[in-house]
Amino acid sequence: MTTAIASTAARPRIGILGIMQDLYDDMIPGIAARQEGYAAELAASLAGVGEFIPGKVVKYREDAEQVMAEFEQAGLDGVLVVMLTYGPAMRVARLLSESRLPICLANIQPEPDVTPAWDMADMTYNQGVHGAQDTANAMVRAGRRFAVLTDDWRSDRFRADVGRWARAAAAATAWRSLKVALVGYAMNDMGDIRVDESALVRSLGPQIRAVAPGEVYRGMQAVTDEQVAEVIAFEDKRFEIDPALSAAERQDHARMQVAIREMLERGGYGAYSAHFDAIGEDGRFARLPLAAASTLMAEGYGYAAEGDVLTACLVYAGHALIGDAHFTEMYAMDFPSDSVLMSHMGEGNWKIARADRPVRLIKRPLGIGRLADPPTFLFQYQPGPATLATLVSLEGERFRLVVAEGENLDSQELPALQMPYGQFRPASGLRQCLNGWLAAGGPHHEVMNLGHHGPDWQVFCQLTGIEYVPV
Repeated sequence: MTTAIASTAARPRIGILGIMQDLYDDMIPGIAARQEGYAAELAASLAGVGEFIPGKVVKYREDAEQVMAEFEQAGLDGVLVVMLTYGPAMRVARLLSESRLPICLANIQPEPDVTPAWDMADMTYNQGVHGAQDTANAMVRAGRRFAVLTDDWRSDRFRADVGRWARAAAAATAWRSLKVALVGYAMNDMGDIRVDESALVRSLGPQIRAVAPGEVYRGMQAVTDEQVAEVIAFEDKRFEIDPALSAAERQDHARMQVAIREMLERGGYGAYSAHFDAIGEDGRFARLPLAAASTLMAEGYGYAAEGDVLTACLVYAGHALIGDAHFTEMYAMDFPSDSVLMSHMGEGNWKIARADRPVRLIKRPLGIGRLADPPTFLFQYQPGPATLATLVSLEGERFRLVVAEGENLDSQELPALQMPYGQFRPASGLRQCLNGWLAAGGPHHEVMNLGHHGPDWQVFCQLTGIEYVPV
């Protein structure tokens, strides 16, 4: 077993498509090599926000097709299009409109300012803006979604903006091939978790696959004593363990965790959801896998409860876009503190726990599912900036993302609440936030990430075609 402890956001890998044309070669000998060096400098300057890989300088349609094919074959997450000089759009228009990779048009030039020392060569080196206009026009006319960034490429702001786009591109690209396991069935009569699976895979990419609970049960029988011991040793080292937990309870929980992880790995799933009734009614399980869900989230898997595959997809996206995503829901409003109590039945990514108190693994009585007590992680959320996001399934292939920035309060302890929890104060205020949330159709399950990440989600929506609604 490998348990990650770093952020779950992967480092994005982005190709740089540098465009110019051959008519300048005779006019300014060596211009191609000079501008190729500029593309290499750009890649080096962006190394802190991702891996940027310049392709061969593109002058002809055939060049562009070859470079883009190499980017796609290498499994890159997106393409940064840069005008090294003016480049006619018709040489790349079809290519960019058909590429499956997210596109960002970087409207930049080698030098940030025009000076009296400039000659015709300098004008040529720095004339990318009208090539950007030509190319953007072609993509707009083709109905192609793309991002645009205009700035001095040496600036910190440009690096931050490109980094945000690159993370969104990586998350959007990963989403297109995401497979989500639905263990059993979704909770009956819960309407806001429902989604047209065909519309989801057509428009956004995630594919839902139903998995019988028996696959988890059979997996549990195959788990070795060594695998169980490894889970328990990890927990003993990292968490405060409730002495009321018996060895048998911990061993059974560990077997469920290993079995679920191996089911996900075997099926190529990046996310899953399991409804407590599907587990409880099966008849072969002793308890619900709540602690397993928490640790699997901490390892980077998407998760949501009650068969909510839509939010499981979003938790996966939160891992890819930002890192250390946490599944939660709004439990109750606290008007004196202008906050809402956030929690769920027992699942929670312990990587967002407050740093000044130990995370506890407790013996937790729970009647839901009508099974034995499930080992459960107990912690409060880290105080400070936080962001909530939820995915709304509308008619047809329309989706909406509702996002609220705010802060987790350094709030009171709630001794009777034996599950992960915290109090989230929206930046817009409790009343305005929830009025907007409900008016937008925001469902009751959410993903939380520590920090303010509204702009990250906004770029993600721009790339995926999801409507973005901040509240």
